[in-house]
Amino acid sequence: MPTSPSEAHDSSAFDLAVVGAGPAGLAAAVTAADLGLRCVLLDGGPSTGGQYYRHPAPGLGAARPDRLHHHWSAYTGLAERLAAHEGAGRAAFRGGHQVWALERTGDGFAVHVTRGPESTDRATVRARSVLLATGAYERQLPFPGWTLPGVVTAGGAQAMLKAGLVLPGRRIVVAGSGPLLLAAASSLVTAGAEVPAVVEATAYLGYARRPGVLASVPGKLVEGAGHGGALLRHGVRLRPRSAVVEAHGTDRVTGVTVARLDADWRPVPGTERRIDCDALAVGHGLLPQIDLATELGARTRTGPDGAVALEVDARLRTSVPGLWSAGETNGVGGADLALAEGELAAHAVAGALPTAPLLRRRARLRAFAELMAAAHRPGPGWTGWLRPDTDVCRCEEVPVSAVREAVDELGAGDPRTVKLLTRAGMGWCQGRMCGPAVACLAGSVVASGPDRRPLGCPVPLSQLAAGPSAEFDDRP
Repeated sequence: MPTSPSEAHDSSAFDLAVVGAGPAGLAAAVTAADLGLRCVLLDGGPSTGGQYYRHPAPGLGAARPDRLHHHWSAYTGLAERLAAHEGAGRAAFRGGHQVWALERTGDGFAVHVTRGPESTDRATVRARSVLLATGAYERQLPFPGWTLPGVVTAGGAQAMLKAGLVLPGRRIVVAGSGPLLLAAASSLVTAGAEVPAVVEATAYLGYARRPGVLASVPGKLVEGAGHGGALLRHGVRLRPRSAVVEAHGTDRVTGVTVARLDADWRPVPGTERRIDCDALAVGHGLLPQIDLATELGARTRTGPDGAVALEVDARLRTSVPGLWSAGETNGVGGADLALAEGELAAHAVAGALPTAPLLRRRARLRAFAELMAAAHRPGPGWTGWLRPDTDVCRCEEVPVSAVREAVDELGAGDPRTVKLLTRAGMGWCQGRMCGPAVACLAGSVVASGPDRRPLGCPVPLSQLAAGPSAEFDDRP
């Protein structure tokens, strides 16, 4: 419930701390402030918007950032409402504040934040409730040559374009699986890149299994048709049931080998074809970022695509009292679903009843998210394109042969044991890049159980050794 008037200026007693300022977090913070809660919105980035509404760097002088985004007006409307709440003292946004741990307290939560690895400045935010809107990161399935310069993630290519107004190359192959590929390819060709092919591991036939779900989200069909139209106008070829099985080059990628896949994602011998390029944007969907919640013991579920997400009830409450979750942390579903869930979660935290249209919208979009996940679930046969010397863990340079030795000869039967024996997953990314591949090679289908680690992001020892952190000051 909202703070009393006597607590109105107590920076250690927020009603709600929202972690993540993407679509879900921004919608949640604004709605909660509308409903009378005193909120703080925290994000490691310098501005609101998250990965989806990533802004061009201010020094670039971009006059029309809306051309790089879908539904930009939805973001600007929320940003304006947040600014009004900040001016009235009902909300505080703090960019550059990375949350590295959550801690249960007697009357709520201690949210531990840092201002980045180059600073010794830490603070603790006190809040009665916490809403996680930390989004997702890309799933990578390795292949020979994936560590070459010029090979980027599909989302990374979009981030380069949105934030830096640059392209990863001039002739870019887009590959992997999931709807992000069409969006990325459409953005790249519109920005002037040549995209010789979009290589999709599935055939999109999975969407036809539930026509009623598709019919209930006409906006998604229109969006997909828009991407498809852009690709057709630029002569981009869609190659379904195919994958990039090798990238070629020395100092930089110069081409890729594409092969047809069978129903289990095994490369079909004799179907290989080389495509020349100077960049490759590749990704196989997204994985929920749930570390902060799982460290508190929040229950999880495994989605249709094998990804581990948080388990929430109809009001988006996790199994941890006082902890809510909205958006991709509940299973990847896109910006529209994130906006709806952020608004719905804020109503739940405030004890207010949501509108019936909001509940119906969230139900339709969540059903579509489950359908989308099932349609793009990676097949177990993708390991057929690996070679013994292919690096699985890029950070620690652990090859496939080392992982298989740990499993076949040393008895490792799970990703954690493989990690202890090979160092796979011990690098800077903490297994976010190699985790699904290591899990698969260790015997899991796609993903392992939820990660449990005390730090949600890398924190220098100098910060941990600096003693108790200061209480958060919500003044600008």
